[in-house]
Amino acid sequence: MDINKENLEKALSSKKKQSDDAPQMPKEMEIGFHQGALNTLVAERMELIKIIQNVEKIMQLHLQRLEELGVKIEKKKE
Repeated sequence: MDINKENLEKALSSKKKQSDDAPQMPKEMEIGFHQGALNTLVAERMELIKIIQNVEKIMQLHLQRLEELGVKIEKKKE
């Protein structure tokens, strides 16, 4: 899928104009909005960390079993 840069620039410039004309929310409401968003994102990040930890544990168990079966696993050097 090709992206037309000209259309993208038009869309971005029209979005900027719309946001300048949009009504402003009170400062306290905006602060609450951002705090709520951050709380949600922190919780999501913690869930992702748990998923990654679980995947890593399962991978280690597979690697361990392969080694027990005599399969040599080379670790990639980063």
